[in-house]
This record gives sequence, structure tokens and C-alpha cells, in this order.
Amino acid sequence: MPERILIVAPSWVGDAILSEPLVAVLREPLAEPIVDVLAPPWCAPIYQRMRGIRSVIENPVGHRELGLAKRRALAASLRERAYTRALVLPNSFKSALIPWLARIPRRTGYVGEARGILLNDVRRLDRNAYPRLVDRFVALAANPGEMLPTVSAPVLVPNAGNAAEAIRALGLATRRPVAIFCPGAEYGPAKRWPTEHFATLARRLIDSGYAVWVIGSPNDQLAAEPLAALVPEIRNACGRTDLGTAIDLLATAKVVVSNDSGLMHAAAAVGVALVALFGSSSPEYTPPLSPLARVARIDIVCSPCFQRVCPLGHFKCMRELSPNVVYDLARLGESKTYHDRSRDLN
Repeated sequence: MPERILIVAPSWVGDAILSEPLVAVLREPLAEPIVDVLAPPWCAPIYQRMRGIRSVIENPVGHRELGLAKRRALAASLRERAYTRALVLPNSFKSALIPWLARIPRRTGYVGEARGILLNDVRRLDRNAYPRLVDRFVALAANPGEMLPTVSAPVLVPNAGNAAEAIRALGLATRRPVAIFCPGAEYGPAKRWPTEHFATLARRLIDSGYAVWVIGSPNDQLAAEPLAALVPEIRNACGRTDLGTAIDLLATAKVVVSNDSGLMHAAAAVGVALVALFGSSSPEYTPPLSPLARVARIDIVCSPCFQRVCPLGHFKCMRELSPNVVYDLARLGESKTYHDRSRDLN
């Protein structure tokens, strides 16, 4: 009888995409397990585009909500599915609560927030052994002491029909190759390349024969609207699609230029050329895992700081990342990482 596994998914879009290699590892045994995912509603479209998942169960409990009654009701319904194991990817206490209430026999996760009572297969994270988030997720599939399984790049399967319908509905049809910009980043402004840099890049790409679209969530309109005002030829679709449609649209692009965000990981996972812009965050921890991805960043002593807002006020890590450098990377056809060492920015 195949093992029945429930994956408790992360809340961040990028982290959810980086859990796909874990699903791929679980598919490898000859007795292929049944894999379901418990995910927040906004991450459900991601798991619906992964191979090897039987069903996606939307968690009705809000991100900051304790919701004990909702958790108990959900756990009761999960108990009927007779899961044999839960893999709890977030480190929070609340994320481990539902598998415990559902009485899933084996509950695997990292130590996290004082949740030893809720997990019975507790792992201590070795940050040196597993420097990347994707490695940490995959390691949970192995038994303690086993070597880390081979980690593949995340793969999402886009819905081409949905993309074509969205292109028609949004008036995005063009005979030009498409460059898609993702100028948002939910974490904070320290991860966002300046609007005027995106505008300069857009003008160069348009002059080179590209059409430029901007996509993102409604929150990303704060970055998208000023950009579209600076370059009227840009087609701004921010806030006009759901996440699943945004992923499907990314797959139609010739190249994507994105801040370090969930859509950056989505672009990598659908297999399009990508320039990933890093400033306050680190490509060592959450890199875009694709041979078609190029990382653009500058070497500066204070980067990465992992802060939401530049603590020094100068924002050099993004402000001094040149649009010309990003343009050159966008036009390259092979994977390349560029570190701008032309000036001493320390």
C-alpha cells in the first residue's frame, strides 16, 4: 500500500515554489506515494501546477489567525484520509498544529517555535550542510542520517490555454517578443530595483523590438503604475490576474526581469530566460534555480542585509545596479552571473 503523505506548505509564494523538488523526490520510490498539500489559498495555484500531487487542500485559517475551531474541523476531515506522514515545511507552531490534531502517525519538521510536542520526527537544521532553502525542504524527505537526495530545479507546468485566454482578455496580443517585468516584492522596498531603472531598461528593450508587460499582485501596483506612467508603451497587467494566470503568462515571455520575489522563482520554474535582481537578499539562500537564470547584483559590504528597508538609507545595492548591465544580461542566451566590480562601493 502506498504511503499517504501530507505536505504542509509555506505561506510565501517563492518558498512554495522551492518546495517542488521535495515533491519530485517523493515521486522517486517505486511504490509511488499519494501526496496531498495543505496550502494557503493564495499558494494553491502553485501546487496545482506541480506534477505528482493528488489534491491541494486550501487552509481556511488566516495567516495570523489562531482559529482553533477551524483547525479542529480541518483536522477531523484530514483524519479520514488516513495519512501516514506529514512533512511540515514552515517553522511555526501553528503550522504543526493541524497534523497533530489530525493524529498523523509521523510528523516531520525542523525544531521551530517550541513545537516539540507536536512533532515526533524533529530535525535540527544544519545551516552549513543545507545552505539553501530548497535543500532544507528536500532533506525532510530523507530519514535521519541519510544523505541528501539529489535536488533538482523546481518545475511548474503552465496552462497554455489559460495564458492565451488572458492575453486576449487583457489586450496583450503582440507580434513582438515579450519581456515581462516583475517590479514588486512583498517583503519590502529594500528588495525592489528603482522604478526609473526599470523605465530605462524598458525603453532600451522596446527600442530593440520587444513588447514589455508588467505583472504582479494588486500590492505591486505601487511599483507598476509609476513605471507605466514613465513609459506609456508598457502594458500594465498588475493586479489584473490571479497568481495562476500570472505564472501562465510568465511562460510566454522571451525574457523576464524580476526582483527577488515569488514571481522570480515562478519564471525560473516555467523555464524562461530570467534576470534576477538581488540587493538586500542573497542568491546563496534562495537563488533562481534554472540554467536560463542570470543573477544581477553588485558587490557591496552591507549586502545582503536581509532588511525590509535599507538600514543605511543609501540603497546602493539596488540604486547602483545599472540598467545597462541588466539589459546586457537580458539579451544573453546562456546562464551567467554578473557581479559589478567596476567601482568601490564600500
